[in-house]
Amino acid sequence: MVLDATKVYMIKRFTTSLANTTMFTTYAIYYITALGLNPFELLLIGMVLELAVLLFESVTGVVADTYSRKLSVIIGMFVIGTGFAMQGIIPALEGMVPFIPVMFWVLLAQVFYGVGDTFVSGADTAWIVDEVGEEKIGTIFMSGKRYALLATLLGIALSVGLSTLAPNLPYLVGGILYLLLGVFLSLFMKETTFTRKPREEGASHFKEMATTWLSGAKVIRSQPILFLILLVTLFTGAASEGYDRLWEANLISEIGFPLVGTLSLPMWFGMIAAVSALLSLVAVGIAEKRLDVNNERVVVVGMFVLTGLKIAAVISFALAPSFEWALACLLMIGVIEALSSPLYDTWLNLNIESSVRATILSMMSQSNALGQTAGGPVVGWIGHRLSIRASLVVAGILLTPILVVFGRVLRKR
Repeated sequence: MVLDATKVYMIKRFTTSLANTTMFTTYAIYYITALGLNPFELLLIGMVLELAVLLFESVTGVVADTYSRKLSVIIGMFVIGTGFAMQGIIPALEGMVPFIPVMFWVLLAQVFYGVGDTFVSGADTAWIVDEVGEEKIGTIFMSGKRYALLATLLGIALSVGLSTLAPNLPYLVGGILYLLLGVFLSLFMKETTFTRKPREEGASHFKEMATTWLSGAKVIRSQPILFLILLVTLFTGAASEGYDRLWEANLISEIGFPLVGTLSLPMWFGMIAAVSALLSLVAVGIAEKRLDVNNERVVVVGMFVLTGLKIAAVISFALAPSFEWALACLLMIGVIEALSSPLYDTWLNLNIESSVRATILSMMSQSNALGQTAGGPVVGWIGHRLSIRASLVVAGILLTPILVVFGRVLRKR
């Protein structure tokens, strides 16, 4: 069977979204109620993950540009799958070696996840952009988001069902899905446009990779727009770590759920995720039809508006006086993030040359990781000393510099 690049990319987006949703829809229940982690430990998990990304991102991005985007993606799938599967068997590991604390296994799994993600980050995007061409990437990324949202709906049901049986099962199944995807990509992912750079006579592998990295850094220095994108990524990372790690804890500990029949925590989180995915699916469908997502100015204006709305929604969620208010904010944030992701990817790739695409994309991910590594502990400390609500307010405030950057980009355009 022959599959073209677009189909392989959509299958990859669908499967990774299915695996991630299966794990992350109810992960807070696993971490908070089963493993007993507190807000600071939740942020520490994120910090270790992002530190792994920060340390390995440049190296793995250079591997993709120097040797093979396909190879980099496949390696990443197997490493990520191993990390997630490890989290799924923590109860068994705890029973076999009770003298090793649970937190050690959780953090070790995060290292696997972070390192694996650096192999995929940048390489998968660089691969599909080169295979289909820059003139189609806006449409490709929007379609990929639609496939991911469809998988989200399936993953939510799977997550709730598995979590009801045992809170660790979603991670085990998610890890297996990543491993199976690695096998699939090994068989069907073709690399037709990438050409490995000829090695200079006598040059070592290290020198090859260093040359590629320096080429990417030179491109960023020579193009002010890429430096501005770097700033956006940095502050996005600083803000997202606090919100991503603490919104469930805010619902569980600060706001609480209404008593409706026999609805359990997994069911509540499943319903919230399902409604968010459905609304996002509608929003992405409208954007595909109404917006010229291949036009850079349209993309930047869209991100400016969405960032302003997200700041308001995150702060409003932090200060929500009731469950209904918090739910409305959560759904709004979900739609905003669904629209922002493909727009950001399009904006970034329209400003990068092919030869160093994966390297620069990895540098952007490294900037995001730096923001999360630096901002996460601060936001977590505020939550530990004051309240989770205070942490979320700070997370919203950390997004405000991005508005200034987008405003400057629009004035220059």
